[in-house]
Amino acid sequence: MTSPSSLFPEIQSRHQGFLEPDSVHRIYWEESGNPSGIPVLFLHGGPGSGSSPLQRRFFDPAFYRIVLFDQRGSGKSTPYASIADNTTQHLIADIELLRTTLGIERWLVFGGSWGSTLALAYGEAHPEACLGFVLRGIFLCRKSEIDWFLYGMRVLFPEAWRTFSALIPENERLDLLAAYHARLINPDPAIHMPAARAWAHYEAACSTLLPNESLISSFESDAIALSLARIEAHYFVNGIFLPENSLLDNLNRIRHLPAVIVHGRYDAVCPIVTADELARAWPEAFYEVVPDAGHSAFEPGIAQALVDATEAFKDMLGSPAPPGRKRKPSASGKPRKKAVVT
Repeated sequence: MTSPSSLFPEIQSRHQGFLEPDSVHRIYWEESGNPSGIPVLFLHGGPGSGSSPLQRRFFDPAFYRIVLFDQRGSGKSTPYASIADNTTQHLIADIELLRTTLGIERWLVFGGSWGSTLALAYGEAHPEACLGFVLRGIFLCRKSEIDWFLYGMRVLFPEAWRTFSALIPENERLDLLAAYHARLINPDPAIHMPAARAWAHYEAACSTLLPNESLISSFESDAIALSLARIEAHYFVNGIFLPENSLLDNLNRIRHLPAVIVHGRYDAVCPIVTADELARAWPEAFYEVVPDAGHSAFEPGIAQALVDATEAFKDMLGSPAPPGRKRKPSASGKPRKKAVVT
C-alpha cells in the first residue's frame, strides 16, 4: 500500500526471533528503533492479519524501542492459520512471555481494530506491565458488533455484501458466520480458500472511505486471506473467549493509565458508536475523531492522528531521546487536545 507522508521513514528490524510457548506454536517477533528507548508493543488486527514493516513507522525510531509480533497462526508465526490453542488467553500469555523474554518491565501498548481489543484485554489482565495505550478503530467484539460486520455493513456496501453472501447457499445465509466457519475450517483448500478470499475481500472493500484496490489485493493474497478469515471466524464463533462486554466491565483496571483513542468518523467495519462508548466509559482518555476517514490505519488522517499520539506520549512518558538526536515534532507542535464529546 502507499504509505502516508505523516509516517516516519522506513526502517529495518535489528533483532528478531521466535517464541516457543508450547509444542505446537512458534511466535515470530522483531525489534526495531532505539534499543535503549521507551518500549512500545504493536498489536496487529484481524485477528489473523499479521504484522508488516509499514507498522514500524508510526513510531520515532530514535525514541522508541519498537516491538512487533505475529499472533498465533498469523504472518511468519507457525503453523500458519492454525486455530489450535488459539484464544485470547493464549495471546495474552504470549505477550507476557515476549515481554519477559525481551527483559521489558513496562511498555506502551498500541493496537488497532482487533489490536485494540487485544490491547484492552491484555491491559486489563496485566495493568502493571503497561505505560499507556494508543487505540485505533475500536472493536470490543460484542455480538452486536459481529452481527454488524456480517450483516449491517450491507447498508453502506451492498455490492461487497452481495459478493460476500453469494458464496453461501441461500438456505444458509441466515447464519453466515456458521456457514463461513464450517468452510474455513475444512482441510480441503478447494473449500477453504474460496471462502477465505471472499471473507478477506469483503473486509478490505469496506475498510476505507474511498476504494483502495491495493488494500483489497493484499488482503486476498495467500499470505493473509486464510489466516485472517479462519482465525477471525474462529474468534467470532467463540465470542473471543471472553464474557460479553467484558472489556468495558473491567475498564477500571486501566483507567489510571494514559490513553489515546483514534477513530474514523466513517469507519464501516467498526462503527464509531463503539469508540464513543469506550470514550464515555474512559473520560480520562484523549479521544480523536478523524472526520474524513474509514477504518484503515493508513488513511491519511488516521495515520497522522496516530503519529501525533505517539509523539504526544513522548512528553507523557518523560524520557528524553539519546544525546545528539532531536525529536520529530507533531504536526501541530503540541499534543492533540481532548475531543469534546457531547
